[in-house]
Amino acid sequence: MSQSLSGKRVAVLATDGVEQIELLDPVKALKAAGATVEVISPKAGSIQGFNHLTPGDKIPVDRPLSDADAADYQALLLPGGVANPDQLRVDDTALAFIRAFFDAGKPVAAICHAPWLLIDAGVVEGRRLTSFKTIRTDLRNAGAEVVDEEVVVDDGLVTSRSPDDLPAFNAKMIEEIAEGRHGHGGASRSSDRTPAASFS
Repeated sequence: MSQSLSGKRVAVLATDGVEQIELLDPVKALKAAGATVEVISPKAGSIQGFNHLTPGDKIPVDRPLSDADAADYQALLLPGGVANPDQLRVDDTALAFIRAFFDAGKPVAAICHAPWLLIDAGVVEGRRLTSFKTIRTDLRNAGAEVVDEEVVVDDGLVTSRSPDDLPAFNAKMIEEIAEGRHGHGGASRSSDRTPAASFS
């Protein structure tokens, strides 16, 4: 199938403490595939990227969360880092923004610690996914089926464990966005385990 994302708009939700490579590397891949990408944050101006525990670059914010509408985007990217999702998971506006993508059956890609956000958004029960190892118990307690694989695709939800998985994560993210909506709305599809590659 064509991997062109021309005409697709992808939202990237992040704030201070984001793992820099988990934002910049997928964004580069998305843009190379033809997508328009916007970094959205509760903070205006810029957010502080990190290389694990070391401060990295300031990353420009394209749109404040208060002005963002999930209906304007075809997919959502959630990069990790510890502090980034830990702040966003107590932000009701951020959680509502995330839920809107699941309710509409739009692809969501979350890496490393970002699946924490999916717990507080109430969208992990019955889903199959992976994450950084330190949050897997939290995900299981929220009703998710958690596996240790470099990339997991479950009905439009793409997850990976760490920056080491970025090549596989980026490839599956682009596949799922190219496919478009998955049509089920907010319903969990725990029985749907068909990998995206089978549709190509």
